[in-house]
Amino acid sequence: MNDPVLALSGITKTYNKGLPNAVEVLRGADLTIAHGEVVALVAPSGAGKSTLLHIAGLLDTPDAGSVRICGREMVGLSDRKRTAARREDIGFIYQFHHLLPEFTALENIVLPQLAHGCNQREAVTRAADLLARVGVGGRADHRPGALSGGEQQRVAFCRALANEPALLLADEPTGNLDPGTADQVFGTLMELVRDTGMSALIATHNLELAARMDRVLHMDNGTLTEA
Repeated sequence: MNDPVLALSGITKTYNKGLPNAVEVLRGADLTIAHGEVVALVAPSGAGKSTLLHIAGLLDTPDAGSVRICGREMVGLSDRKRTAARREDIGFIYQFHHLLPEFTALENIVLPQLAHGCNQREAVTRAADLLARVGVGGRADHRPGALSGGEQQRVAFCRALANEPALLLADEPTGNLDPGTADQVFGTLMELVRDTGMSALIATHNLELAARMDRVLHMDNGTLTEA
């Protein structure tokens, strides 16, 4: 438990490398997140925060640098091992919920647990418990199209936490909601994260929401600085 949940060191990333239209997005970014720590990532559009989240979440690879999750180096691992680490250790939340429209709210949370090897009875019980905790237990049998935007995002939170990841990565998780709903939904997310003791890196444009986290990091010119 002494190792940080996430440690990025010297991360660089350039798109269209070697071409006239090359874009240097990350220029030696460093980041450490301890167990149970919730960190805000604030950056203007196009500054590279999504790229950083994708690298931290093993969805993309850096040109150089180290990515360690729970003390284990991820750079250089095979695709199979990276996929396994992503499935076991990381939860994702996006601005848009990306729920499967043909399945109910409950089923959307059960499916990732089954893929993780959980038996169906335990998966259903955990899904129902999570939905109840975020205040949408009565909507468990509704498909996403029958839910409000706030309800859909609460279900997405539950799905991300279903396998009890060590690290939660969220990219503008309330950016698609009106201010009032965003505040309520973000409060729900923070309660879930605090109750489970997991670590989180949450990108947001909302400075009021960022101030409710343990630390605020700003991304500028491809590097990170603490507020």
